[in-house]
Amino acid sequence: MRGVLLLLCLVLAVEAVKPPNIIIMLMDDMGWGDIGVNGNWAKETPNIDKMASEGLLFMDFYTANPLCSPSRAALMSGRLPIRNGFYSTNAHARNAYTPQTMVGGIHEYEKLLPQLLKTADYKSKIIGKWHLGHREQFLPLNRGFDEFFGSGNCHFGPYNDVQQPNIPVYKDDKMVGRYFTNFTINKATGESNISQIFLGEGLSFIESQNAAGNPFFLYWTPDATHGPTYASPMFHGKSRRGRYGDAVMEMDYAVGAILQKLKDLESTETHLFSLLRITALLHTVKLLEGTTVPLCAARRPRTREG
Repeated sequence: MRGVLLLLCLVLAVEAVKPPNIIIMLMDDMGWGDIGVNGNWAKETPNIDKMASEGLLFMDFYTANPLCSPSRAALMSGRLPIRNGFYSTNAHARNAYTPQTMVGGIHEYEKLLPQLLKTADYKSKIIGKWHLGHREQFLPLNRGFDEFFGSGNCHFGPYNDVQQPNIPVYKDDKMVGRYFTNFTINKATGESNISQIFLGEGLSFIESQNAAGNPFFLYWTPDATHGPTYASPMFHGKSRRGRYGDAVMEMDYAVGAILQKLKDLESTETHLFSLLRITALLHTVKLLEGTTVPLCAARRPRTREG
């Protein structure tokens, strides 16, 4: 992870006049074997596969941890979980999460990627799942991001909104609703339009920053492939891999839409576009299942080869 930050610093130094725009798409719980370029039999990720054929494949670029919070902390800080505080010595690091009932988050001494980019006049936005603390002091706008649309947590629920409220969704520093209460997820059918909302936010941010002439960092981190998985009506029931496959297909569609937006704007600037996956798969229910094939098993037995 430190190498990622060093690479970005090198690029910024070389491209001092025209710094590159940076887009990182982090797909929750997608596995190595879930995309066609890595041999998935369904071949339902044409946009990701095309991006791979036209770009670079980093075959040994492993996430620092196969779980939500530690992997995000490492990506944003450039430091391993053992150093940034998101680690555990029991239950395979599962208590390194920051669920709604916890009050902790990424420590203020950690310098995060958007804070570093701000020194080079970047505008940064996170869309989707933050998961590095849901209290005010830990939220993205207090950790270097200029804009935020999404949640401090995953889309768990629904809760009864009395003893425990549903997970809040934010636009910048204002709560605009809650999962299930205002942003509908049908757990019975696996249908929700949230990924399309996230996509629209991303496309709008790219357009606005391009118009303003700002270098930008877009951190697009949806969690539709994290259980309970969901997909919009456009993709619901379309995959041969069931409900999880529907969600993967929608993620692939989003990759294609964002790449097409960059082409449509006819920008002559350089773009660094990276797609990362946290290999922490659901493997208890077939309809929600991803695959790490040909690597070893998922999060519960292992914390390596993710």
